[in-house]
Amino acid sequence: MLEKVLIANRGEIALRILRACKELDIKTVAVHSKVDIDLKHVKLADESLCIGPNPSNLSYLNIPAIISAMEITNADAVHPGYGFLAENADFAEQVENSGFVFIGPTADVIRIMGDKVAAIRAMKEAGVPTVPGSDGPLGDDHELLHATAQRIGYPVIIKAAAGGGGRGMRVVESEDKLINAIAITKTEAQAAFGDGTVYMEKFLKNPRHVEVQVLSDGQGHAIHLGDRDCSLQRRHQKVLEEAPAPGIPEAARQAVFESCTNACIKIGYRGAGTFEFLYEDGHYYFIEMNTRVQVEHPVSEMITGVDIVKEQLLIASGLPLSFKQDDIIFRGHAFECRINAEDPVTFLPQPGTIKSYHAPGGNGVRVDSHIYNGYRVPPNYDSLIGKIITYGHNRDAALSRMRNALDEMMIDGIKTNIELHQNLVKDAAFKKGGVNIHYLEKKLGL
Repeated sequence: MLEKVLIANRGEIALRILRACKELDIKTVAVHSKVDIDLKHVKLADESLCIGPNPSNLSYLNIPAIISAMEITNADAVHPGYGFLAENADFAEQVENSGFVFIGPTADVIRIMGDKVAAIRAMKEAGVPTVPGSDGPLGDDHELLHATAQRIGYPVIIKAAAGGGGRGMRVVESEDKLINAIAITKTEAQAAFGDGTVYMEKFLKNPRHVEVQVLSDGQGHAIHLGDRDCSLQRRHQKVLEEAPAPGIPEAARQAVFESCTNACIKIGYRGAGTFEFLYEDGHYYFIEMNTRVQVEHPVSEMITGVDIVKEQLLIASGLPLSFKQDDIIFRGHAFECRINAEDPVTFLPQPGTIKSYHAPGGNGVRVDSHIYNGYRVPPNYDSLIGKIITYGHNRDAALSRMRNALDEMMIDGIKTNIELHQNLVKDAAFKKGGVNIHYLEKKLGL
């Protein structure tokens, strides 16, 4: 078992990791930037260490500083959480080469899954359903590019291989715009990601975003924890998630679950991961794999009873999975609302001091948050300040509890997006289930 884990993150996920470590009697080290000295997990950790000034590139993205902190504190391992260095293959490699444990997949697997072209190729070989596409990077042969687009069928989408977070994408509706769109996307990809490689896929007009949570121990065992629907998005950023995904035929669901666990075994995956799909007209299309714990992991925990972060720690300790697939029993339904420090209308970040805070409670209500009365939300990082998760024996019960929880939650001193969520959970189409990824932006008039 690991004895001491350095938490290379901040906010609610850092506190989530700390709590899991404490349950397993693992000592913790919290590293932080100067502005984050008052974070809750920093105060609760066994040790804490400032690793740099407020900008992320000088602190939470500073690989030498984090590895030095591990050496100084004699930590065994590092948990990267999500964001920052969580999917940085070079960081994982340097951690392992320095004699420490990276709580996540190997650097080689992170590299494959971080390259969209390589990831799609690997998934095809493993039998995971993928979007019809170019099956590789796009070159400069205009005739071949037109032929590829014709084979796929318009509209197509051009994507940066190194892209993410909704960046590096361009939809092409007709043949006359194809070559120019490819050239522009290549230029933008090179400027944004340092890699101008792009590829082409079929553009699905009204898909849902459905993802599959997996755990794999790297020892030939893998399980799934069901699926989640994350279709309510704004500018490709998830806003509200639920598990399981409503209204999907069980045969199609089980087939994609099996393909995901088989893929984990085939690529030697280690740790928690998420296969992300576009789902349309009864078909799944793989888009990417997140090689880390997800923001929305709690909804999967609520319907299965599995602590995903604890499993990450156990797997990183060299232990086999605690569960077999037959051990996983799916019960009920869960929702998660991401609470951000932002204006509910303009969505502009709203840093500042929280004058008073009251968390909701009651049966089936969970709040993952690092904020407290008097906490100052800094302007330097992502605006996520917490998550409300509700569980019920069915979808209606879970949604009813979410409506109550949102009404109970009080955050005074800064603006938040609670009002947006209050509107969403009362929305007729969302209450019915199965809205597509464009629904929220159309509703907001974006």
